[in-house]
Amino acid sequence: MNRGTLFWTPAVLRILVLFSIAGAIGFFFGERAALLAAIAALIASLVMQLRYLEHLSLWLDAPEQRLPDGWGAWSEIFARLYRLRREDEKIRAELAEWLARFREAMAQLPDGVAIIDDVLFLEWCNPAAEKHLGLDLARDQGMRITNLVRHPHFIDYLMLARFEKPLELEINERRYQMHLIPFQSKRRILVTHDVTQVELIDRMRRDFIANASHELRTPLTVINGFLELAVHDPDMPEDARRRHLSLMLEQGRRMQDLIEDMLSLTKLETLEFPLQVGTVNMVALLEDVRDNAVALSAGHHEVKLIASGPDIRGSTDELRSAFLNLATNAVRYTPEGGTVTLEWKNTDTGPEFSVTDTGIGIAPEHVPRLTERFYRVDKSRSRETRGTGLGLAIVKHVMMRHGGVLDIKSTPGRGSVFTARFPRLVVASSD
Repeated sequence: MNRGTLFWTPAVLRILVLFSIAGAIGFFFGERAALLAAIAALIASLVMQLRYLEHLSLWLDAPEQRLPDGWGAWSEIFARLYRLRREDEKIRAELAEWLARFREAMAQLPDGVAIIDDVLFLEWCNPAAEKHLGLDLARDQGMRITNLVRHPHFIDYLMLARFEKPLELEINERRYQMHLIPFQSKRRILVTHDVTQVELIDRMRRDFIANASHELRTPLTVINGFLELAVHDPDMPEDARRRHLSLMLEQGRRMQDLIEDMLSLTKLETLEFPLQVGTVNMVALLEDVRDNAVALSAGHHEVKLIASGPDIRGSTDELRSAFLNLATNAVRYTPEGGTVTLEWKNTDTGPEFSVTDTGIGIAPEHVPRLTERFYRVDKSRSRETRGTGLGLAIVKHVMMRHGGVLDIKSTPGRGSVFTARFPRLVVASSD
């Protein structure tokens, strides 16, 4: 049975009941009484219909109000309206939940997302877009994006509609990659991606390859030169041959040290090589470091060791490598007759290892970059000391793996202090 039949059948039955009542009144009281009764019934029905229409009109203005139960067809109408309202509230609640989830997900994205309309007015953006573009959604919503991001390249990108390639833009010393994506018929999504770190890593990779190639080229040039000389001059005097072989051996060892340091640094930076933690006998380790520093000095420096600190939990091999780099650097950059002091002590904030020298010192502008790979304060001096340029980078990464930091203080002409500071939690238990 269709809706029309369901509506009209009870309506016709109600009309027939009214006419039946009027007929009964006419039978007992006459035609005049029947007519008055019919008119009164119709007027009452009309007033009731108007009253229900009034309730419906008021309810449409304020759906939170309750409708009357209704009578006749109105009962079904009001019941259906209630069902529609409940379904609408359910849909609204679901939409609100999905919107909340969407906004929460967008808020967690590292990339910026902004929705703009066809005339470039900002409709919505996530926190990352606010940070990248310097926006404030509460303040800037509904404003033209070109008035908010006043960068000529950005404005040209939007106006010329060349969206097949992303735009790279520098804002507040950060570099961003931007891409505009058509969305629906009159909206666009602006996606911003911070590529500052990526470009920094790429530049560091290029610099690393260039520096490593340069460092390896020098000893290879020396070795190849002597080998070519030996090939073309088979009657070379014995003294010259020995001198050349000695120089080639020295350069070969330099290449070996460089490669070993590069492998060590790569291992320290790789997650596949977790820290091998054990109890480190610090006195034995530091005595070994001092002995190596004394051997390198060959009696030209005074090397002192003060060890009053506790044993710690960590990697013995990594700590030996870090401390040895600090100690040998101090010897290399301290003139003959100078003093190098190695000290291991405990402090209120945790144990620390310091290397103090009376060497040439370092200018303040160089100190922040000392832990960069292959960074040289004085390239000619570095060649004389035969360093690989990776020692302090290794120290930095070892300290990071142990939760510590490397602090550097230096005064040109007076010497330097390199301090490896550890947190208190690395102290080994005395049990």
